[in-house]
Amino acid sequence: MEDPTVHQLRLLLTLAEELHFKRAAGRLYLTQPALSQQIRSLEQRLGVKFFTRTSRRVELTPTGQALLPLVRNVVTATEHLRNAASRSATGDTRLRLGVCENVAALEATRSVLDAISALYPCMGPEIHVLDFVEQMTVLQSGAIDAVFAYLPVPDGLHSQPLATEPRMVCVASSDPLAEYSSVTLADLADYPVVSLAQQMHQGGRDFWAADPRPDGSRVRYTGHHVTRFESLLSMASFGGAIAFVPSAAARLYPRPDIRYLPVRDLPDCTLGVVWPAVDRDKPQIAALEDICKQLHSQRLLTSAMQNLTRLLELETTYC
Repeated sequence: MEDPTVHQLRLLLTLAEELHFKRAAGRLYLTQPALSQQIRSLEQRLGVKFFTRTSRRVELTPTGQALLPLVRNVVTATEHLRNAASRSATGDTRLRLGVCENVAALEATRSVLDAISALYPCMGPEIHVLDFVEQMTVLQSGAIDAVFAYLPVPDGLHSQPLATEPRMVCVASSDPLAEYSSVTLADLADYPVVSLAQQMHQGGRDFWAADPRPDGSRVRYTGHHVTRFESLLSMASFGGAIAFVPSAAARLYPRPDIRYLPVRDLPDCTLGVVWPAVDRDKPQIAALEDICKQLHSQRLLTSAMQNLTRLLELETTYC
């Protein structure tokens, strides 16, 4: 059974995210009075006022804002300890891997999963499908060992690159831009970007919005925040807003209401496997890292050979 204080700290984190008792209570499957009572009990026990409450709004106090990172660390450390103890007690050696829906079908992802199954059958792997927010929070809680994710990632996580690809922009098929064969960031300056969930780390949100732009201007965002890839595409399909996506999306998510366009001055993105840096010496993680490095090296070698073949073909043609 979870310690009552840790349970209340977990409730506090949810309320800090929502800053709204009704929404927070709904997420926690509690009534508003029950949640309010739990928060008040925690504040009385610790002698700290985390929130100010009025009939219209809930806000973190300056003390609450200062202590929030420590609260998050306590909850994360407790979850990590519980998960580690449970796995140790049962002798569980399975590798728990998380994937977002937009990376599950990628060749790089499948190559790693196939290699693990072939070389280390005792490791599973056990697959969990996650959304944008979950893919990092599950690592920090210890619920998952590693995730397939596009970089960048928060501090404290180690990433092993697997594959690099261009980024594209998706626009509504009804938008005038849909007639273009490619665009530049300057062409997109007046369009708001579909906002990823604010719980995502800031570096990732900035990267996938190309924010700021090369001229230093900041990006405007939609008021609605998305946590899943299909929701991202749907928001762009309604028109008036754009979303930046990996180029693989054009192949994996063809839709009549969306047009994918190359962006000539947008840097590429990199898919990697990510795990907590503190777990790097664990046997399962060491094996996973070795597989990823070998597959990445093979992919680089294959790409280099393909480029060399093209050069030789050109030389034969024009010399």
